Parts: sequence; structure tokens; C-alpha cells
Amino acid sequence: MKKKILVIGPSWVGDSVMAQPLYQRLHERHPGLELHVFAPAWTLPLLERMPEVAKAHLNPFGHGALRLRERWQTARQLKAEGFDQAIILPNSLKSALIPLFAGIPLRTGFIGESRYWILNDSRELDEQELPMMVERFCALAEDRNKALPRPIAHPALVTNAQSRQQTANRLQLDTSRPVVAFCPGAEYGPAKRWPARHFAELAKRFAAAGFAVWLFGSGKDKEIGEQIAQLAAGKAINLCGSTGLEEAIDLMGLARLAVCNDSGLMHVAAALGKPLVALYGSSSPDFTPPLSEQAAVVSLNLDCSPCFERNCPYQHTNCLEQLEPDLAWQAAQRFLPELSNPLIQHTRST
Repeated sequence: MKKKILVIGPSWVGDSVMAQPLYQRLHERHPGLELHVFAPAWTLPLLERMPEVAKAHLNPFGHGALRLRERWQTARQLKAEGFDQAIILPNSLKSALIPLFAGIPLRTGFIGESRYWILNDSRELDEQELPMMVERFCALAEDRNKALPRPIAHPALVTNAQSRQQTANRLQLDTSRPVVAFCPGAEYGPAKRWPARHFAELAKRFAAAGFAVWLFGSGKDKEIGEQIAQLAAGKAINLCGSTGLEEAIDLMGLARLAVCNDSGLMHVAAALGKPLVALYGSSSPDFTPPLSEQAAVVSLNLDCSPCFERNCPYQHTNCLEQLEPDLAWQAAQRFLPELSNPLIQHTRST
């Protein structure tokens, strides 16, 4: 009998990318599965790029908004879909209410925020057994007390070539040169953002090597994108806020390499199969690593990191301030051997 499953998706872009291996595993376990995802608006473009997802439903409820009446009304609309199971990825009580109100018979998730009475397939999280977020998501595809099969598949987003060309034309982007994508934002907070001056110095090096440097991010990253573009003396094009997520995904498909903070777009770049230099400060690659075989993690591993704080508790952010551009440049050479060309080094030094 074919199953129909609703996943209550995460609220963050990076977490939404890391949920795709769960969707892949569900299809492996349930041939003919019809998989739906209930997710916030800013993550819907990701779901459109995931072939495992048959339909996405808009989650209109922001953080902290209970709005019980509206949740009930939304749930009653979902009830008509006739889901067999709901898998709830966020750990909040509110996220589990929709499947309950929709009358979905099997409701699976980790115990959290006193919602044990809502879940009838509740799981206790063993953080030692499942240290990575992607593992925790995938574990919910399995029967209770069953070991998680490994290795876990990597996320794999698909791009739209027609949309990519239309966006490149609209933004008057020169696609004749090889492209390096920089992702200088981090929604979580400043303690995850590499300094603008470091990105700018790296942009100059790539430009000297014949690469176009495109800066990707949301409207919230526009200001830091402008700082980088100015400090790089025109060697980087600031696209932050000029594209939607779906357009950014398609344009990033052109990149030879991505250089990213630990952010949602880092996970997007990894899921596009792009060689990746991942810069870590206050966060840890042990918990949310780039899910790719072509990723180089660059971190100073200071005694005070990872602290997982939004802002540096010591007000110096040395974990990123002292992470010099040359470390990222050396990591990039692993994927682009031409960067070690002596002519490039000479051009950069002059």
C-alpha cells in the first residue's frame, strides 16, 4: 500500500537542505511514496529543487506565534489530504500541533518542549549516537529503536538552466569568465561571519587569477556585500538582495567554487555539488558540516570555540578575525590547482 507522509519542515535554509537525505530515505523505505512538506515561505524554493517532494504547503506561522485558531483552520485543510504519517523535524510544541489538529494517525518526532502527549511515535534523542543534525533528521525515517543506516546520502538540489540564463541576463552578468561564489552572510549572527576585509582580499586574489567573484545573500546581507565590493575595488559583484533564493540557487550552479560562512547558502552550495571552502567561527563542523565530499573546512579551533553564540562573548571574534585570507586561498587551491600558478602569485604580489 502506497504511503502519504507530511514532513513538518525546519525554519532555517541550511536545515531545510539537510532534511533532503531524510526525504530520500523515506522514498527508499516506501516505494511509491507521496511526500509533502509543510514549510515557511523562504524555504519553498529549496523544495521546488528537490525531486523527492511532491507538494509543498506554506507554513504561515512565524517564531513565537501560537495563533491556535489559525493553526486549527490550516490543519483542517491539510486533513483533506489524508496523510498516513507526519514527521515533525522542529522540536517545538507548536510545530507538533498541526499534525494533531489534522488528525494524522501516526505522528513521529523527538520528545521536546513537553509534547510527549502529542506524539504517538515519540523518540528520545541520543546526542552521542546522532551527533550531526542530518543524522537526527534521517533517524526519524526509521522504525523505533532501529539503527540508522549509514552512509547517509548527500543532499542534491537541481537547477533550472532557463531561469539561470534569464537571471544572468537581467542582472547583466558576464558569464564568459569562471565564477567563484562568495556567501558572506550568516542569519544566525555576527559570530559566524568572516570579516568583510578578508572576503575583499580574497576577491582580489581570485580576480587576479581570472575569476569573476559574485556575492550571494539575502537583503539582510546587502550592506556587508557593499562593504566587500568597495574594499575589493570593484573586483566583486554584490548580488545580495538582488536575487530570490531560487535565482541564487540557479546562478550558483555556474560557480567553479564557493567560499562560505557556516550558513544556509553554504549548504546550498554543497547540495549543488560545488567545491567548497567552509569558514567556521562560533559554530562546529561536527554538528552541521557541509554535506559534500568536495568541502574544505577552515577553522582556527581556538580554545574558546565553538561557543555557538550569536555574538562573541569576549567581544573580539578572534576565531574569524584571525582567520587570514591566505588560509582560505590555500584551501581553494585543493580544488582549483591553477591558483598555485607562479604567474598568479606574481600578479597578486605586484
